[in-house]
Order: sequence, then C-alpha cells, then structure tokens
Amino acid sequence: MNHTRRRFIGIVAAASALALAPVAARRAAASVAPVTWQGTALGADAELRLYHPDTSVAQRLIAQSLQELRRLEAIFSLYRDDSALSILNRQGFLENPPSDLLRLLSESRRYGELTAGMFDPTVQPLWQLYAEHFAQPGASPDGPPPEAVAQALSRVSHADVLLDGNRIELRRPGMAITLNGIAQGYITDRVTDLLKRGGLERALVDMGEIQGLDSRAAPQPWKVGIADPRDPARLLASASLGNQALATSGGYGTAIDAAGQYTHLFDPRTGRARPPYLSVSVMAQSATMADAVSTAFSHMPLEATQEVVRELGLRAWFVLPDGRVMLQGQAA
Repeated sequence: MNHTRRRFIGIVAAASALALAPVAARRAAASVAPVTWQGTALGADAELRLYHPDTSVAQRLIAQSLQELRRLEAIFSLYRDDSALSILNRQGFLENPPSDLLRLLSESRRYGELTAGMFDPTVQPLWQLYAEHFAQPGASPDGPPPEAVAQALSRVSHADVLLDGNRIELRRPGMAITLNGIAQGYITDRVTDLLKRGGLERALVDMGEIQGLDSRAAPQPWKVGIADPRDPARLLASASLGNQALATSGGYGTAIDAAGQYTHLFDPRTGRARPPYLSVSVMAQSATMADAVSTAFSHMPLEATQEVVRELGLRAWFVLPDGRVMLQGQAA
C-alpha cells in the first residue's frame, strides 16, 4: 500500500484568466514565460510556476524554495525516521523542538478550536489501526472491530499535547501526531513568503495545496477547477484564484483498503474513516487555513460548516456522493 500521497488533488490549475483582460495586458503578460519546477512535497505532487523577466533570478528562487521545502520536510515528514515529528512520536516528547513544529502545532490547535475539535492532528493511532487491519490477509471488509477503534480513540486527544518553548510532550501513552492535514498548506505558505521576500511579483505555488501570488498593479487571477473525484479529467466547478489559496481533501486518492471504502480522513470523535463527501475544497487567505479547514470539513455536516465559512471568510465546495456540488460562501 502506498502511503506517500495524502490526497489526490482535486484542483486543476488551468491557464491564467487572461482571456478576460484587454489585449495589451494579454500581450504584456505573455512576454514573460514561466520558469517551472515539478516534483513532490511530503509525497504529494508539487509544482512551482514563477514569472520573472530574468530566468536566472527565477531559477535561483526555485533553488531556494526547494531548500526550504527539504528543510520543512525534515521536520514534518512521517516517512523519515529522523524527522522531528517522527522522533516526537517515537519518544512521546521532544526537547528544544524546531520553531516551525511549535508554530504548526499551535496553529493546529487554533483550527481544532474553530471546528469544535474536528481538526485534530492526534488521529495518527487511527491511521495505524486501519492500515494494520487491512494489511492482514483476509481482513474483514467492515474494518477494525469496534473495541479496537475505541482503544485507538482513547489515544486521540489534542488537549493532551503539551506545548511550550522548550518542549513538546504527548501526555497519553501511545499518542502520535500526523500533520498531513495541514503541513502541505504550511509549506506552501512558507515558500510563497520566500518568493515575496525575493522580490517575485507573480507565481503559482503548489506544494500539495495551491497559493496564488500576484503583487503587480494590475494582477491577473488563475482559473482553477474542482475536479470530479470519480473522473478527475472532468471539472465540476471553477473559480478565479488571486492572492488566495485553494486546498482539497478527499479520500479517493489514498484509500486504506483494496475496495476503496476507507480513507485516510478520520473523524476524531467516532474513529470513522468514511467521510460523507467525495471531496471538500476550500479557498482561503492562506494555504495553511485552507488545508486544515478542508480536512476538518470532511466529516462535518453542512450546517456546522456554514458558521466557520462565515467567520473566516471562506469559499467551500462540497462534492456530495451523487456528484452534486454544494457551494458555501459565494458572494450574494
């Protein structure tokens, strides 16, 4: 089983929405060809698309971005035994933790509070339980037995993650953290910040989640599409992305069982791994926010998500099991 991809991205970054711009603007923008890079970030497909008249500057910024990516992967990756997060999970504590780990765990707590506990990075014991169950020959297609799920849930408690400037401690035995529901967004934001500091005016940053950057006097948005989880080549909805981020959570890219019924998206209240939506996409001011909220929304009823959408000024697309799309936060 391939655990290296958290989600199959349901967002297609299409051509820049220059068709809506005057001819002079289209010609000016077309004069700068993007310098691109494609690879992976925390196991997910990633891409950088930088627009700069000097390609050597763009290539230097890409090199700096990749250095930042690798630095953060060394902190957040669950697939590296030497990462700060893996050491924390193995020991149950971490002395003098990296500031990025403290910051992201603090932000995780904030999004947990905003979503009434539905964003919870301590669900890693549930992942381990389901993965081990379905790795067994002849595993029940109904998933782990209820008593095993209850035992794993007893180790899920964001409130029992102790944070201070010098130490992180997991206060329940057997606890473990996954940041796969927020770290790609965080890395996307940090790379975008690096590009801004480097003087870049226009870029599309995709480190598993997408962030637009355009600080020019007449910015041009990108056209992005929400893909059909049942047929990713088909778009169900589209939107314009300016200096915003877009993240999608859906279990269809990383099913745990061979039948594709159970996903990597867990309900921290019940331990269920079968979300009520095919996918959830969120547009927000930061990729960290979009990533965390789309993860939390995966198991929240629509009426509960509306308040969060209003409070944070989001747009959210919910793809229902029958393929219909429910949009929240659209301009009235």
